[in-house]
Amino acid sequence: MTSDRRVLGVIGTGAGGVEKLRTGLVEPAIAQGWQVGVTLTPTAATWLDDIGEVALLEKVTGLPVRSAPRLPREQSPHPPPNCYIVAPASANTVAKLALGIADNQALTQVCEAVGTRSLPVVVFPRVNAAHARQPAWEQHLTALREAGVWLVEGPDVWPLYEPREAPPGRELPWAAVLDAAGRAVSASATS
Repeated sequence: MTSDRRVLGVIGTGAGGVEKLRTGLVEPAIAQGWQVGVTLTPTAATWLDDIGEVALLEKVTGLPVRSAPRLPREQSPHPPPNCYIVAPASANTVAKLALGIADNQALTQVCEAVGTRSLPVVVFPRVNAAHARQPAWEQHLTALREAGVWLVEGPDVWPLYEPREAPPGRELPWAAVLDAAGRAVSASATS
């Protein structure tokens, strides 16, 4: 499976807002000319399958949504990506990624990408203020930054609130995430 289009590997995790992955990130990426392959953590796959979003993601991307590993004899159903986006990234996924724990298909793909170094990875940590105060949190972010991961975070992008105190209906910063992917791909092409 080859393509001349830029390919975006989207990793969705079991974090609030993942239910808008298709409309917030995948469809806008396709509108910008990206081909998109979606991989979900097991929790995200369960959540999105329950509301019919897995089938809709497959329809708009033209590719199967992955959540389980393929058999050794099977080829990857997605073309090789030019960039990975992990959004929304749960605190659990961020911690595992920083530690190199690849215990599901989504983390296997993105851990390998982080180790590749020439393949950009963009991560939007969808966390609250309590997650950010956890003693290991800053170490996780530092490890990812040092590995060249593009983090989409900060009070101007995603102000942190205490658990269950965020304003209702708050949208994830999908445009900032997609913009970071474009900048990351451009930067990797010039380095």
